[in-house]
Amino acid sequence: MSQAELTAPSAPRTPRHALWSLGILRSELATMLRRWRTVALLGVLAAVPVLIGIAVRIETGDGPQGGPGGGGGGPAFLSQVTNNGLFLVFAALSATLPVFLPMAVGVVAGDSVAGEAGGGTLRYLLVAPAGRTRLLLAKYASVLVFCLLATLVVAASALATGALLFPVGEVTTISGTRIGFGEGLLRAGLIALVVAVSLAGSAALGLFVSTLTGSGIAAMAATVGVLVTVQILDTMPQLHAIHPYLFPHYWLSFTDLLREPVYGDEMVRNLGLQALYAAVFGSAAWARFTTKDITV
Repeated sequence: MSQAELTAPSAPRTPRHALWSLGILRSELATMLRRWRTVALLGVLAAVPVLIGIAVRIETGDGPQGGPGGGGGGPAFLSQVTNNGLFLVFAALSATLPVFLPMAVGVVAGDSVAGEAGGGTLRYLLVAPAGRTRLLLAKYASVLVFCLLATLVVAASALATGALLFPVGEVTTISGTRIGFGEGLLRAGLIALVVAVSLAGSAALGLFVSTLTGSGIAAMAATVGVLVTVQILDTMPQLHAIHPYLFPHYWLSFTDLLREPVYGDEMVRNLGLQALYAAVFGSAAWARFTTKDITV
Protein backbone atom coordinates (compact mmCIF):
# COMPACT_ATOMS: atom_id res chain seq x y z
CA MET A 1 0.00 0.00 0.00
CA SER A 2 1.38 3.41 -0.97
CA GLN A 3 2.02 6.28 1.41
CA ALA A 4 -0.78 8.27 -0.26
CA GLU A 5 -3.24 5.49 0.44
CA LEU A 6 -2.11 5.32 4.06
CA THR A 7 -2.51 9.06 4.59
CA ALA A 8 -5.69 9.51 2.56
CA PRO A 9 -8.69 10.51 4.70
CA SER A 10 -11.19 7.80 5.31
CA ALA A 11 -14.60 7.96 3.69
CA PRO A 12 -17.28 9.78 5.65
CA ARG A 13 -19.18 7.52 7.99
CA THR A 14 -22.34 9.58 8.16
CA PRO A 15 -24.17 7.80 5.31
CA ARG A 16 -23.39 4.43 6.87
CA HIS A 17 -24.66 5.58 10.26
CA ALA A 18 -27.73 7.07 8.62
CA LEU A 19 -28.47 3.74 6.97
CA TRP A 20 -28.12 1.97 10.30
CA SER A 21 -30.49 4.49 11.90
CA LEU A 22 -33.07 4.07 9.13
CA GLY A 23 -32.76 0.30 9.38
CA ILE A 24 -33.34 0.37 13.12
CA LEU A 25 -36.31 2.71 12.71
CA ARG A 26 -37.87 0.44 10.08
CA SER A 27 -37.31 -2.54 12.35
CA GLU A 28 -38.87 -0.73 15.32
CA LEU A 29 -41.90 0.31 13.30
CA ALA A 30 -42.37 -3.19 11.90
CA THR A 31 -42.09 -4.73 15.36
CA MET A 32 -44.50 -2.22 16.89
CA LEU A 33 -47.13 -2.62 14.18
CA ARG A 34 -46.97 -6.42 14.31
CA ARG A 35 -47.74 -6.62 18.02
CA TRP A 36 -51.28 -7.66 18.84
CA ARG A 37 -51.34 -5.02 21.57
CA THR A 38 -50.81 -2.25 19.01
CA VAL A 39 -53.48 -3.65 16.71
CA ALA A 40 -55.91 -3.93 19.63
CA LEU A 41 -55.25 -0.35 20.72
CA LEU A 42 -55.84 0.96 17.21
CA GLY A 43 -59.00 -1.13 16.98
CA VAL A 44 -60.36 0.36 20.20
CA LEU A 45 -59.52 3.87 19.03
CA ALA A 46 -61.28 3.24 15.71
CA ALA A 47 -64.36 1.95 17.55
CA VAL A 48 -64.80 5.04 19.73
CA PRO A 49 -66.02 7.38 16.93
CA VAL A 50 -68.33 4.65 15.63
CA LEU A 51 -69.92 4.26 19.06
CA ILE A 52 -70.25 8.03 19.45
CA GLY A 53 -71.83 8.37 16.03
CA ILE A 54 -74.30 5.55 16.62
CA ALA A 55 -75.22 6.96 20.04
CA VAL A 56 -75.86 10.42 18.58
CA ARG A 57 -77.88 8.92 15.73
CA ILE A 58 -80.07 6.92 18.09
CA GLU A 59 -80.50 9.82 20.49
CA THR A 60 -81.38 12.48 17.91
CA GLY A 61 -83.03 10.42 15.19
CA ASP A 62 -83.32 12.37 11.95
CA GLY A 63 -83.70 15.82 13.49
CA PRO A 64 -80.67 18.14 13.30
CA GLN A 65 -79.92 19.82 16.57
CA GLY A 66 -77.50 22.35 17.98
CA GLY A 67 -75.84 25.41 16.58
CA PRO A 68 -72.38 26.79 16.18
CA GLY A 69 -72.02 27.50 19.81
CA GLY A 70 -72.74 23.93 20.82
CA GLY A 71 -74.76 22.84 23.75
CA GLY A 72 -75.63 19.95 25.94
CA GLY A 73 -73.30 17.54 27.63
CA GLY A 74 -70.59 15.32 26.26
CA PRO A 75 -67.51 16.16 24.21
CA ALA A 76 -67.15 19.47 22.46
CA PHE A 77 -68.87 19.71 19.03
CA LEU A 78 -71.15 16.78 19.84
CA SER A 79 -74.31 18.86 19.41
CA GLN A 80 -73.31 19.87 15.87
CA VAL A 81 -72.75 16.31 14.60
CA THR A 82 -76.35 15.88 13.42
CA ASN A 83 -76.02 19.02 11.27
CA ASN A 84 -72.72 17.99 9.71
CA GLY A 85 -71.01 14.61 9.97
CA LEU A 86 -67.60 16.29 9.72
CA PHE A 87 -68.08 17.51 13.28
CA LEU A 88 -67.84 13.89 14.42
CA VAL A 89 -64.10 14.16 13.69
CA PHE A 90 -63.78 17.08 16.09
CA ALA A 91 -66.04 15.47 18.69
CA ALA A 92 -64.17 12.14 18.53
CA LEU A 93 -60.78 13.81 18.94
CA SER A 94 -62.15 15.83 21.87
CA ALA A 95 -63.45 12.63 23.46
CA THR A 96 -60.35 10.49 22.93
CA LEU A 97 -57.63 13.06 23.66
CA PRO A 98 -58.12 13.28 27.45
CA VAL A 99 -58.12 9.50 28.04
CA PHE A 100 -57.93 7.00 25.19
CA LEU A 101 -55.15 8.51 23.07
CA PRO A 102 -52.78 9.26 26.01
CA MET A 103 -53.36 5.80 27.47
CA ALA A 104 -52.60 4.15 24.14
CA VAL A 105 -49.44 6.22 23.75
CA GLY A 106 -48.49 5.47 27.36
CA VAL A 107 -48.79 1.74 26.75
CA VAL A 108 -46.66 1.82 23.59
CA ALA A 109 -44.05 4.22 25.01
CA GLY A 110 -43.84 2.43 28.35
CA ASP A 111 -43.19 -0.87 26.65
CA SER A 112 -40.64 0.50 24.17
CA VAL A 113 -37.49 -0.16 26.21
CA ALA A 114 -38.74 -2.08 29.24
CA GLY A 115 -40.50 -4.63 27.04
CA GLU A 116 -37.25 -5.38 25.22
CA ALA A 117 -35.40 -5.67 28.52
CA GLY A 118 -38.05 -7.94 30.00
CA GLY A 119 -38.06 -10.12 26.89
CA GLY A 120 -34.28 -10.45 26.88
CA THR A 121 -33.85 -8.89 23.43
CA LEU A 122 -32.46 -5.50 24.44
CA ARG A 123 -28.91 -6.79 24.81
CA TYR A 124 -28.95 -8.15 21.26
CA LEU A 125 -30.26 -4.86 19.88
CA LEU A 126 -27.32 -3.06 21.46
CA VAL A 127 -24.88 -5.24 19.53
CA ALA A 128 -25.75 -3.24 16.38
CA PRO A 129 -23.20 -0.57 15.46
CA ALA A 130 -25.83 2.17 15.73
CA GLY A 131 -25.35 2.31 19.50
CA ARG A 132 -27.60 3.26 22.37
CA THR A 133 -28.31 6.84 21.35
CA ARG A 134 -29.54 5.93 17.87
CA LEU A 135 -31.54 3.03 19.24
CA LEU A 136 -33.26 5.32 21.75
CA LEU A 137 -33.96 7.92 19.05
CA ALA A 138 -35.42 5.21 16.82
CA LYS A 139 -37.69 4.03 19.62
CA TYR A 140 -38.89 7.56 20.34
CA ALA A 141 -39.46 8.17 16.63
CA SER A 142 -41.52 4.97 16.41
CA VAL A 143 -43.66 6.12 19.34
CA LEU A 144 -44.21 9.48 17.60
CA VAL A 145 -45.28 7.60 14.47
CA PHE A 146 -47.77 5.70 16.62
CA CYS A 147 -49.07 9.04 17.98
CA LEU A 148 -49.75 10.19 14.42
CA LEU A 149 -51.16 6.83 13.33
CA ALA A 150 -53.49 6.60 16.34
CA THR A 151 -54.79 10.13 15.77
CA LEU A 152 -55.36 9.49 12.08
CA VAL A 153 -57.22 6.26 12.88
CA VAL A 154 -59.60 8.18 15.14
CA ALA A 155 -60.07 10.95 12.56
CA ALA A 156 -60.56 8.57 9.62
CA SER A 157 -63.02 6.40 11.53
CA ALA A 158 -64.96 9.48 12.62
CA LEU A 159 -65.01 10.91 9.10
CA ALA A 160 -66.30 7.67 7.59
CA THR A 161 -68.91 7.21 10.33
CA GLY A 162 -70.03 10.83 10.14
CA ALA A 163 -70.41 10.67 6.36
CA LEU A 164 -72.46 7.48 6.60
CA LEU A 165 -74.80 8.54 9.40
CA PHE A 166 -75.18 12.29 8.93
CA PRO A 167 -75.22 14.89 6.17
CA VAL A 168 -71.99 16.66 5.26
CA GLY A 169 -71.49 20.07 3.77
CA GLU A 170 -70.42 23.56 4.72
CA VAL A 171 -68.94 23.93 8.19
CA THR A 172 -70.15 26.55 10.67
CA THR A 173 -67.15 27.70 12.70
CA ILE A 174 -67.13 28.58 16.38
CA SER A 175 -67.15 32.23 15.31
CA GLY A 176 -70.44 31.70 13.47
CA THR A 177 -69.04 32.04 9.96
CA ARG A 178 -69.34 29.35 7.32
CA ILE A 179 -66.54 27.70 5.37
CA GLY A 180 -66.68 25.18 2.55
CA PHE A 181 -66.52 21.44 3.11
CA GLY A 182 -63.07 21.26 1.48
CA GLU A 183 -61.64 23.85 3.84
CA GLY A 184 -63.36 22.15 6.76
CA LEU A 185 -61.75 18.87 5.75
CA LEU A 186 -58.36 20.59 5.56
CA ARG A 187 -58.82 22.02 9.03
CA ALA A 188 -59.79 18.58 10.30
CA GLY A 189 -56.47 17.27 8.98
CA LEU A 190 -54.59 20.11 10.66
CA ILE A 191 -56.41 19.41 13.91
CA ALA A 192 -55.42 15.74 13.75
CA LEU A 193 -51.80 16.77 13.22
CA VAL A 194 -51.92 19.18 16.19
CA VAL A 195 -53.44 16.45 18.38
CA ALA A 196 -50.68 14.03 17.36
CA VAL A 197 -47.97 16.58 18.21
CA SER A 198 -49.73 17.27 21.52
CA LEU A 199 -48.87 13.71 22.54
CA ALA A 200 -45.12 14.20 22.07
CA GLY A 201 -44.59 15.13 25.73
CA SER A 202 -46.48 12.06 26.91
CA ALA A 203 -44.40 9.90 24.56
CA ALA A 204 -41.14 11.26 26.01
CA LEU A 205 -42.41 10.72 29.54
CA GLY A 206 -43.30 7.12 28.74
CA LEU A 207 -39.92 6.54 27.14
CA PHE A 208 -38.17 7.82 30.25
CA VAL A 209 -40.24 5.61 32.55
CA SER A 210 -39.49 2.68 30.25
CA THR A 211 -35.75 3.12 30.84
CA LEU A 212 -36.19 2.88 34.62
CA THR A 213 -37.38 -0.71 34.81
CA GLY A 214 -36.99 -4.06 33.11
CA SER A 215 -40.69 -4.88 33.31
CA GLY A 216 -42.86 -3.78 30.42
CA ILE A 217 -46.06 -4.14 32.43
CA ALA A 218 -44.69 -2.03 35.27
CA ALA A 219 -43.52 0.67 32.85
CA MET A 220 -46.88 0.77 31.07
CA ALA A 221 -48.80 0.93 34.35
CA ALA A 222 -46.53 3.64 35.76
CA THR A 223 -46.76 5.74 32.59
CA VAL A 224 -50.54 5.54 32.42
CA GLY A 225 -50.73 6.26 36.16
CA VAL A 226 -48.64 9.40 35.79
CA LEU A 227 -50.73 10.56 32.81
CA VAL A 228 -53.97 10.11 34.74
CA THR A 229 -52.56 11.81 37.83
CA VAL A 230 -51.37 14.85 35.89
CA GLN A 231 -54.77 15.23 34.25
CA ILE A 232 -56.46 15.07 37.64
CA LEU A 233 -54.13 17.79 38.90
CA ASP A 234 -55.04 19.87 35.86
CA THR A 235 -58.71 19.85 36.90
CA MET A 236 -58.14 20.98 40.50
CA PRO A 237 -58.83 24.72 40.85
CA GLN A 238 -56.66 24.91 43.97
CA LEU A 239 -53.64 24.19 41.76
CA HIS A 240 -54.44 26.74 39.06
CA ALA A 241 -50.97 28.29 39.43
CA ILE A 242 -49.26 25.19 38.02
CA HIS A 243 -51.87 24.34 35.37
CA PRO A 244 -50.09 26.19 32.52
CA TYR A 245 -47.01 24.01 33.13
CA LEU A 246 -48.84 20.66 32.95
CA PHE A 247 -48.58 19.01 29.53
CA PRO A 248 -52.35 18.28 29.14
CA HIS A 249 -53.40 21.84 29.94
CA TYR A 250 -53.52 23.11 26.35
CA TRP A 251 -54.52 19.86 24.68
CA LEU A 252 -57.94 21.13 23.60
CA SER A 253 -56.48 24.30 22.12
CA PHE A 254 -56.90 22.67 18.71
CA THR A 255 -60.49 23.96 18.78
CA ASP A 256 -59.11 27.38 17.87
CA LEU A 257 -58.51 26.05 14.38
CA LEU A 258 -62.29 26.21 13.97
CA ARG A 259 -62.40 29.95 14.59
CA GLU A 260 -62.50 32.53 11.86
CA PRO A 261 -59.92 33.95 11.84
CA VAL A 262 -57.83 31.20 13.45
CA TYR A 263 -56.65 32.08 16.96
CA GLY A 264 -53.33 30.37 17.57
CA ASP A 265 -51.88 31.69 20.84
CA GLU A 266 -52.84 28.70 22.97
CA MET A 267 -51.81 26.26 20.25
CA VAL A 268 -48.37 27.84 20.18
CA ARG A 269 -48.17 27.52 23.98
CA ASN A 270 -49.22 23.88 23.68
CA LEU A 271 -46.59 23.06 21.06
CA GLY A 272 -43.90 24.87 23.04
CA LEU A 273 -44.87 23.01 26.21
CA GLN A 274 -44.76 19.65 24.41
CA ALA A 275 -41.33 20.51 23.01
CA LEU A 276 -40.14 21.36 26.53
CA TYR A 277 -41.42 18.08 27.99
CA ALA A 278 -39.95 16.15 25.07
CA ALA A 279 -36.57 17.81 25.62
CA VAL A 280 -36.56 17.29 29.41
CA PHE A 281 -37.78 13.71 29.54
CA GLY A 282 -35.98 12.78 26.34
CA SER A 283 -32.71 13.98 27.87
CA ALA A 284 -33.48 12.12 31.09
CA ALA A 285 -34.21 8.95 29.11
CA TRP A 286 -30.95 9.35 27.19
CA ALA A 287 -28.94 9.91 30.39
CA ARG A 288 -30.47 6.83 31.99
CA PHE A 289 -30.31 4.57 28.96
CA THR A 290 -26.73 5.36 27.97
CA THR A 291 -25.44 4.61 31.48
CA LYS A 292 -27.67 1.68 32.25
CA ASP A 293 -26.16 -1.79 32.72
CA ILE A 294 -27.86 -4.25 30.39
CA THR A 295 -27.57 -7.71 31.88
CA VAL A 296 -30.42 -9.49 30.14
